[in-house]
Amino acid sequence: MAVTVKDFLEAAKEKAGLETVTGGLGLGRVIHESAIHRPGLALAGFFKHFAHRRIQVLGMAEMEFLSAMSPGQRQASLRSLFEHHIPCIVVCRNRKIHPELVEMARSFRTPILRTPMITGKFVNTATIFMESLMAPSMTVQGTVVDIKGIGVMIEGKPGIGKSEAALVLVIRGYSLVADDLAVLHRIDQKTIVATSAPITRYHLEIRGLGIIHIPSLFGVAAVRNEKNLDLIVTLKNMDRFDTEEINSPGPKRDVMGVQIPNLVLPVAPGRDLATMIEVAAHNETLKRLGHDAAKELDDKIKAVLGKKV
Repeated sequence: MAVTVKDFLEAAKEKAGLETVTGGLGLGRVIHESAIHRPGLALAGFFKHFAHRRIQVLGMAEMEFLSAMSPGQRQASLRSLFEHHIPCIVVCRNRKIHPELVEMARSFRTPILRTPMITGKFVNTATIFMESLMAPSMTVQGTVVDIKGIGVMIEGKPGIGKSEAALVLVIRGYSLVADDLAVLHRIDQKTIVATSAPITRYHLEIRGLGIIHIPSLFGVAAVRNEKNLDLIVTLKNMDRFDTEEINSPGPKRDVMGVQIPNLVLPVAPGRDLATMIEVAAHNETLKRLGHDAAKELDDKIKAVLGKKV
């Protein structure tokens, strides 16, 4: 996924206090790698293994090094840096920007950003944002809730009761992450994070009732911006099941290379979907703690049958 300097600026602006020094200049430049680089050696003229495809951060040490140079030396050093087509430069601690730095930025149409954060904290923060922005992602139809630390995505055909079940779960004290459309990001080889589309965040649509704003009705604790995806619950009309399918657990679902437990629940008049989803989430917690009720019962039955033989 191509991430531009503008994408990074918009994502990290509030958290990192970022501002542009060069206005809208070069904000369309692509950042090719999620890691952050401090170009101290490059400023000294050593460019072997220079990570020019990353965001370049000038901290206190780099800015002091530039300040110790004459204007001519500073210009030459910065020119060599900018000639490598870096995506952008971020100056930390709100340090004063050297005129030569702005001059080279305008000459090479490379954006300069500034943050009040100390260098180490900014590097950590920026890395998190970049990894999130560059993570493989997909948008799926589903409603996501956080049930005591278990991220559950409820899916099924329109009108089957996904949002209604989520509303009941919110009333019971759990948190809404996304309704109807969920954006999934693969953070690493074992983790999928679910979030909502920004335009629908914190809203829930109930047929016959309309759109409601969850924080206004139930408080800010009733919503979460994102949650790891731990369980997928598929709602399916009872008449579409056969007996064997109802009594067997669903297989794991491959989501961008990560295996997520998938439970298929029959939907019929009078069935309390919210309670079943809630119990399914609690049962998933027990499984993660090594307590598998189905396996334990199976072992007991085998033990009893073994004694009778």
